[in-house]
Amino acid sequence: MGFFDRLKTGWALTKDSISVLRGDPELAVFPLVGSVAGLLYVALLVVPGFFLASSDIGVLQYALLFVLYFGSTFIASFTTAALMHETRKAFRGEEPSFKSGMSAAWRHKRTLLAWSAVSATVGVIIQLIDSQDNFLAEILASIISVGWSILTYFVIPVITFEDVGVRGAIARSGETFKNTWGETAGATFGVGIVTILFMLPVAILAVGIVVLGGLGGGALGFGGALLVAASLLFVAYIFTATLGSIARLALYVYATDGERPSAFDDVDLGRVPE
Repeated sequence: MGFFDRLKTGWALTKDSISVLRGDPELAVFPLVGSVAGLLYVALLVVPGFFLASSDIGVLQYALLFVLYFGSTFIASFTTAALMHETRKAFRGEEPSFKSGMSAAWRHKRTLLAWSAVSATVGVIIQLIDSQDNFLAEILASIISVGWSILTYFVIPVITFEDVGVRGAIARSGETFKNTWGETAGATFGVGIVTILFMLPVAILAVGIVVLGGLGGGALGFGGALLVAASLLFVAYIFTATLGSIARLALYVYATDGERPSAFDDVDLGRVPE
């Protein structure tokens, strides 16, 4: 795929994902709940993180980092699994529900916990490498990070829909990506570009609101403008995160079933996987 072909595919995939979300807007509740829970979890670690940041106890700092990665990953993975379970129901024309999605994710809690532990461990290792005062170490950390992201791209849908443990989920995710790497990479690249193009004006608008609030309203006006801007960015994030998960599930269904969900019939993903 060339650049414009990828952008066209990403736009079609995003557009159809918007149609799915418009038909079942309750799907956005899952990333909303996950984001709020994640922010609350991070807030709980602010105080111990503040004290450890001012100390030289490296082991405890990395232990706290592991706890941060582990909890954040589990919350995000759990709600994403719930979202994907209900999104697949929406693909089939069934009615999604919050309770059904959370129950489905709960059935895979052990695998999701194991995945969160593995992901947090890899995250800490990458951070350890990146923290070295060495240009080659930074390059190595970047390579590992990108490779890990590719290998685990389909981990959550695999855990959600296939009866495998975390090791099998990672292997299956890598195999699925490898079998459709051109289609998946191209479509994902296109979706990423479209997401950036969507978020950019929102970010500019948010900055403009903050600047205008600071110039004309004093401390109270600035605080209100900051709150409005943060809310705007949060809503935009929930919207794009939901679309990203819907699009990823569509790619997973295509890669594993050999056909597109009916809502994505106009998306050209190239060859059908064998």
